[in-house]
Amino acid sequence: MSQSRGSQNTYLLVPILLIALLLSTAVIRGPNLVSLSGFGSAIIVSAPLILATFSLMALAVAGRGTVDLAVGPLLAFINVTIVKLNGLGIVTGPFGVFLVALGIGVLYQLFFALIIIFVRVQPIIVALSGFLALTGINLVILPRPGGTAPEWMASWGIGNTIFSPVLLIVLLAIAAWLLFTMTSFYANLRLMGYDERAAYTSGVRINVVRVGAHVIAGLFVGLGAICYTALIASGDPTQGTTMTLTAVTALVLGGVSLSGGRGGVAGGLLGALNLFLIGYVLATFNFGATQAFVTQLFYGLILVLSLLLTLLVPVIGRYLYFISPFAAFVVLGCVVVGIMLYVSTRDTYAVAAVAGGALKPDADVMTRYLLLPVMQSGSGPVLPDLTPLQKTVFGFAVVLAVLTFTIRVIVAEAASVRLGAFIYVFVSALILLLFVVVGEQSHVPGTLATGQSSGNAP
Repeated sequence: MSQSRGSQNTYLLVPILLIALLLSTAVIRGPNLVSLSGFGSAIIVSAPLILATFSLMALAVAGRGTVDLAVGPLLAFINVTIVKLNGLGIVTGPFGVFLVALGIGVLYQLFFALIIIFVRVQPIIVALSGFLALTGINLVILPRPGGTAPEWMASWGIGNTIFSPVLLIVLLAIAAWLLFTMTSFYANLRLMGYDERAAYTSGVRINVVRVGAHVIAGLFVGLGAICYTALIASGDPTQGTTMTLTAVTALVLGGVSLSGGRGGVAGGLLGALNLFLIGYVLATFNFGATQAFVTQLFYGLILVLSLLLTLLVPVIGRYLYFISPFAAFVVLGCVVVGIMLYVSTRDTYAVAAVAGGALKPDADVMTRYLLLPVMQSGSGPVLPDLTPLQKTVFGFAVVLAVLTFTIRVIVAEAASVRLGAFIYVFVSALILLLFVVVGEQSHVPGTLATGQSSGNAP
């Protein structure tokens, strides 16, 4: 049973390993990423891709090979519509912009679903038709990039801070998807994606579930268009093709099955972040006039490799079922965070040209990253000087790690018919700790009493 559960999650190991490699490379090639403005810009740039990937994921889980190739042109259509209506003074406020963006996304996806259900056309044909139609309509609405976004969006795309309305939209979208996975509707959606005939015979209302999936996809693409409009602060009818290719690649790279039935917010998010990091890493290299071509080439190669890896997931899962994707994420995350801290602060801690080699920490960087100013105490060992906040943070992290490891092993031991070695070691460690604490408590009062008596002696 554990092997089956592990095999289902094995597809997450590929995007987890890739994001660790790409993030480390991105930090080494472009250290400016590890800063408030760097993180803020990354959030704003990656937000449209993340939401577009979520939109595709809602349809891919529904089965029938439903890959909405029109997600890019639809996002651009909403973008140019918002800019055009803002220029005419028809829709300028936040409520109107959100209503237009979400309404257009939902209406298009409803039209998409009704054609599939009642006309019985293959989804890929409808998606391709929508792609071609919207690409032309976008150029009619706005022949060339231009126009201006609503004034209240001006501060959204600055990217000089981590906390922004765009981050709030992304977090709300992730939370909404997580809540959606807890509903019976999502269970019916996955069942329909695995086997539509079996779902129908089980009493699932196929048409209702499919329409619901398209409505959810429309909401996500509408939010993605709002974030994209805030990013470029204008209208651009030409980005549909690029966004579609990137979103489909992120979808496949995140382990979402194009045949339906499998997909989650973790895979979609990791896939989108990987695609953003690929673009960031490639931008650190100077390819000259072929920069855009090289980027598209890598996107295509990754798409092909990801499709090949999906075929190997069942085989790999037989041998790697014991590796938890969460544990791999935690371990690789610690390594990447260490690299980020080192690269972002190696110029801050400069060895002084004095005897003793004291370090010169920057207080602003220390406050931001909770770094440890190293202090030399006489001829003894070099020890970190922890502030109360640092002691609290690192102490909490250590306690959390120990509890997580302990609970995990205890649960594993509980399934065994006999006590394992860990239980004996753990109990022995607790007894030893008890002896140490009692000894320290009994030693301190005695020391104080001795000190007091010696101090009062004539």
